[in-house]
Amino acid sequence: MIILETRNVTKRYRLGNREITVLDSVSLSVAQGEFLVVKGESGSGKSTLLTILSGLDRPDAGRVLIENDDITDLDEDALAPLRNSTFGFVFQSFHLVPSLSARENVMFPAELAGDPKAREKAEALLARVGLSERMGSFPHQLSGGEKQRCAICRALINAPRIIFADEPTGNLDSVNGAGVLELLLELHRERGTTLIMVTHSPEIALRADRVVTLKDGRIVADGSRA
Repeated sequence: MIILETRNVTKRYRLGNREITVLDSVSLSVAQGEFLVVKGESGSGKSTLLTILSGLDRPDAGRVLIENDDITDLDEDALAPLRNSTFGFVFQSFHLVPSLSARENVMFPAELAGDPKAREKAEALLARVGLSERMGSFPHQLSGGEKQRCAICRALINAPRIIFADEPTGNLDSVNGAGVLELLLELHRERGTTLIMVTHSPEIALRADRVVTLKDGRIVADGSRA
């Protein structure tokens, strides 16, 4: 079953007097439960594609569909609950709120959704990733690997159907990076969550069900790793 689709998506930016086409008529379908890696050189359009797929940005042309529902023209009020419940986000920068503890950071999306079990779910997730003793710690008291595990818990707390991960191991050393990747893959397998990851890493690409390669804003390769 196709869960996410783009149809001829184009995105342009203005740089001074120049107009730069970052994505050029990109059409892509993603199956429910698939682990898809998007790779390409810097400037190829990888992160822009991720932001458009996830509704964080709009295309200048083309359509974005979630299970055949067109979300391209939805306003912020309509997109907000979709981002909070259907989508989960893990970025290279952890984006934790400095004034909130690890527990409070993880709870935040569930509290926004009005979940009365927000605290219980946050604590269970943090325990699951080995942060039981760090729940009350603030971001500045956590290591890079701990911050990223906390960010993953926050992405998962509303049981999203799709996780978008943009270079999630990019700011981590090799040991923590490997641990974070294994955690994402383990949770992806356990929950059947669709995982769409932007990465430069050939090692991560080899673990994917499918790899899409972008160059100059176009898909130049799309192949199964199964």
